Parts: sequence; C-alpha cells; structure tokens
Amino acid sequence: MKTDIHPDYVVANVHCSCGNTFTTRSTKSELRVEICSNCHPFYTGKQKLVDTGGRVERFQRRYAQQQADQAKAAEVRTAARARADRAKAAAEAKAAAESKAAAESKAAAEAKAAAEAQVASEPEAAPEPAGAEEPTTETEQS
Repeated sequence: MKTDIHPDYVVANVHCSCGNTFTTRSTKSELRVEICSNCHPFYTGKQKLVDTGGRVERFQRRYAQQQADQAKAAEVRTAARARADRAKAAAEAKAAAESKAAAESKAAAEAKAAAEAQVASEPEAAPEPAGAEEPTTETEQS
C-alpha cells in the first residue's frame, strides 16, 4: 500500500434530521443525514412520512394553490354561464315580445283590410233627404 495517499479515517459525529446523534467512523468528522435507524420506517415498524428538505410541505402548498386556482376558475366559468343564460333569456323574451307585436299588427292590418273589403262589396246607397218620398206614377196607383 502506498503511504500518504489515503484519507484519514476518524471518529465522526452523525446528526439526523429527527434529532438523533450517534458516532461512527468516517473520512469526515461531521455528518448530517436526513434519516437514520431511529426514524426509518423499516426499523421502527411505523409508517412515517419522510420529508426530505421540506418537499412534502412544498408539494402540499402547490397542491393547495392549484386547488384554489381551479376553484376560482370554476367560479368564473359558472358566473360566465349564468350571464350567458340571462342574456339568452332576455333575447328570447325580446324576440317573443317582437313576435307578439308583429302578430298583433298583422291581425289588425288583416281586420282593417277585411273591413275595407266588406265596405267595398256593399252597394253604395245615396243618403235620402229627410221627408222625401218616392215619386209614384199614376200607372202604379191605378
């Protein structure tokens, strides 16, 4: 073995994110780990959510924000649909009113035309002066 090419193998203090501290040997004197035998689910038998660097919280924040954005978008869509439905109902009511008015004016025009046709078909009688009688001829009286 060559001399002076290998790193020093020293006693190392290991600090876990769960708070556990123990010693071992390593080439570094201080080690920081995210999970150890005291908090690993395999060794503890408990199902534990292992959070590496706040990833779970970050995911939950993003997911909550995404849910809020989707809820807001759904609200906007609902409001837009309601406005469109109200506008459609108003347009239908206006069209129905216009149709009714057109039908009434058409019926009035037809009634007027029928009245004029009836007046035109009746023989025109000249108004007789008051007290005037029809002349009688002598042949009729005999």
